[in-house]
Amino acid sequence: MTDSEKGARRAPRKRERLAAAAARVLHEQGVEKTTLADIAREADVPVGNVYYYFKTKNDLVEAAIDTHAQNLSEAIAALDALPTPGERLKALITGWVEQRDTTVRFGCPTGTLASELDKRSDGLDTTVAAVMRVLIDWAERQFAELGRSDARELAVALIAAYQGISVLTNTLRDPEVMTTEGRRLERWIDSLA
Repeated sequence: MTDSEKGARRAPRKRERLAAAAARVLHEQGVEKTTLADIAREADVPVGNVYYYFKTKNDLVEAAIDTHAQNLSEAIAALDALPTPGERLKALITGWVEQRDTTVRFGCPTGTLASELDKRSDGLDTTVAAVMRVLIDWAERQFAELGRSDARELAVALIAAYQGISVLTNTLRDPEVMTTEGRRLERWIDSLA
């Protein structure tokens, strides 16, 4: 293997590390407070190397959004392995509840990023909206499989409920808000079947 081939193998891993670090740091600190140095430190990459992979901070924010999209895709694939739409929807809720301690500290990773990016005029708001739309579309398919003619409305209601619960859990710094509301959403799913 030549040195350039070795470098090519390392490059994607470093880029992926930077993107994953960007997703974490942006979630914890927000876009405006986060510096490229913060992300480089989290990824254990010299700050000068960041510019090799990402020319601007917006490029890193977009990479973080892509990381959220990839994480969502993996979660959906795992959920789709469950046998019924009701089980898949309730497993989604369980996953949210399991993340309640992180939500207490930082809110929903995608939701908080979407709220922050909505205040800017650089187009990244539509990029993150596409990730949110993937989750809504997936939930709609689950409700449709339950035989619901109002599947889209139910999907929006479910995702809106989660986003609201995330805001309250974070604002009140109370993980029990997520736990209690998660159980309520599970009962709601059961009532729709």
